[in-house]
Amino acid sequence: MSTVSVPSFYLYGEPQRDVAEGFVHVESLDDRSRPSEWTIRPHIHRDLNHFILIAQGGGVMHAEAAELRFEAPCLLIIPAGIIHGFSWHRESRGHVSTIAEPYLRHLVSRDRDLAPLFAQPHAVILPSEEATAAEHIMEVMAKETSWSGSGQRAAVESALLALMVIALRQGHLRVAQLPRTNRQAELVARLRERIEERFRLREQVKLHAKALGTSVSALRQACATVANMSPAKMQDDRALLEARRLLLYSELSVAEVAYAIGFDDPAYFSRFFARHVGQPPRAWRLARLR
Repeated sequence: MSTVSVPSFYLYGEPQRDVAEGFVHVESLDDRSRPSEWTIRPHIHRDLNHFILIAQGGGVMHAEAAELRFEAPCLLIIPAGIIHGFSWHRESRGHVSTIAEPYLRHLVSRDRDLAPLFAQPHAVILPSEEATAAEHIMEVMAKETSWSGSGQRAAVESALLALMVIALRQGHLRVAQLPRTNRQAELVARLRERIEERFRLREQVKLHAKALGTSVSALRQACATVANMSPAKMQDDRALLEARRLLLYSELSVAEVAYAIGFDDPAYFSRFFARHVGQPPRAWRLARLR
């Protein structure tokens, strides 16, 4: 069980609860940032993604172990399950849109070009013309989500897709054009779910393949095609993510972090971490907590 001391919210400051499948919410950046003195403390949303338009001002975004400085106009994109927080410049202006994970994945499944948008947290710089268009789109979404009327779902979805296209084109994001099948995509999605539940067990790829009812070669091919990485790397990446979280947001020792993510030998964990991250865990932690 993770001992990361980071709160999990529905919307920021609200207790965690189940998310409706088609949930979309839009509010002014001012609504939660001003009462919090323009600082949003590190937190996580398990099933919610953010599009944040910064129309005026700027600040710093902390996403997992990364720190990103940004200035208006830009779009910030934060996937579900990412620990994040902000320090806004005072009197920054913009909108925060929040989208349920199942709904976002439904949209992406209809157009694979959109897949890179929520692969990782990032900021997309906007030219003035696109910033004006994005702000108008956010205002339309805010209006549509504030009432219930005929065609509301279609209006919200068309606005959301328009915003995603702006982010995709201005961010110059591309999805690898590799041949794949829906069956491969489904297999990789099932593997991700299994890794999320069991990454601390450090299981061999052949055990994952057997549990998923496929061969090792078929699983490796699906991962290479869909995720552009091996099953072993997917498992290692998830373990490293948890390790970085524990090093940053808990008071566990390096040895305790090793045990918490399934390593029996803390020395081996330290070598594993250094090989993938470039620094031993203790040095990495000290460099970020100064």
